[in-house]
Amino acid sequence: MTQERLAELTGLHLRSLQKIEAGDINVLITTVQRIQKALDCPWPSLME
Repeated sequence: MTQERLAELTGLHLRSLQKIEAGDINVLITTVQRIQKALDCPWPSLME
């Protein structure tokens, strides 16, 4: 999945997702839940 598509599915700005992926910003648990839902990824796999 592209970052652009994930941004669409989560309602987040592309730049925010890029900063999250790079570890440049702290993320709220609600944001992580939105990403987890969009990726249809189990919690343990997401946290690896």
